[in-house]
Amino acid sequence: MAKLRYGIIGTGGAGQGKHLASYAQNPDVELIAVCDIIAAKANQAADRFNVEAAYTDYKEMLREEKLDLVSVATPNHVHAPATIAALQADCHVHCEKPASLTPALVRSMIAARDKSGKKLMIGLNNRFTNWAQFSKAFVEAGSLGEIYHAKCGWKRRRGIPGKGGWFTTKAQSGGGPLIDLGVHFIDVSNYIMGFPKPVTASGQTYSKFADGQAFNPKASGYTGTYDVEDLAVGFVRYENGCTLDLEFSWASNIESEYSYVELYGTKAGLKIERGQVSIFQDFNGTSLDSKAKLKPEGPWGMAECLHYTECIRKNQEPIARPEECVLIMEIINALYKSAEKNAEVKIKL
Repeated sequence: MAKLRYGIIGTGGAGQGKHLASYAQNPDVELIAVCDIIAAKANQAADRFNVEAAYTDYKEMLREEKLDLVSVATPNHVHAPATIAALQADCHVHCEKPASLTPALVRSMIAARDKSGKKLMIGLNNRFTNWAQFSKAFVEAGSLGEIYHAKCGWKRRRGIPGKGGWFTTKAQSGGGPLIDLGVHFIDVSNYIMGFPKPVTASGQTYSKFADGQAFNPKASGYTGTYDVEDLAVGFVRYENGCTLDLEFSWASNIESEYSYVELYGTKAGLKIERGQVSIFQDFNGTSLDSKAKLKPEGPWGMAECLHYTECIRKNQEPIARPEECVLIMEIINALYKSAEKNAEVKIKL
């Protein structure tokens, strides 16, 4: 079969480090075109990955290149319009996380996908890790019993991605670490648990480090808009009685950065910390602690991109479907609304 003609919209960190780096090594893909609103970045990516065509207007790229597969790796507020345009141009789309800024925008992307007959996958890379797949299989086998509580988080000591760029501008990002980091671990927690139905959310956000003392030294831009949180905490209730406790920060006065998922089950507990899976059980009154021996993870995005091209070739549903992203965005939006109202809010699906 002919290779998939591939193009990308957005050649920043995820665009080059994940999408282009992975699809360049994919035997089913031919790199055709790159696009970035900054011409120098588009040209640099084209040179790095030996791509002939570089654009600054994604609509022009879609019109001229007749692509089969497009990655969208732009700032969050461009995800929906770029994805919809690519679907309308008869392309399969691999859109970075979060799918978009609101549940309504994600639903508009789904509608465009359904009308086009093409596929749409969201770049929720943690689902493709060995630790997530092992944990999901362990839960589905009934090894944890009833999961009645869960915790997840990703906390950085110092890691604000610049000031005045799109990350710290709510109109472009949708928020701070809750939508940036939280989308990863709220998603993978719900994915492992089998997506129970959320019913209420209570959240609080804090912005304590906007003075520039906690910025990532590698980030560019130290002046400009900073209208998002740098710490978010929350609590979600589910229809089945389960609850989720969460915390995400770009900057906190803690010992060191860490990320985790914890699941509390009636038969066993499971903890994921920095990619290591631990199981906690009891047998005849004796505590049993064990660690999963997982295969090393591959390069960032490699398994994800290989999975998606296989789905396209075999006409299969991808692991990271936008329908599930609607649920995740409903949770995130409810947490933000709760923080604004200083009260628990209902989640209407």
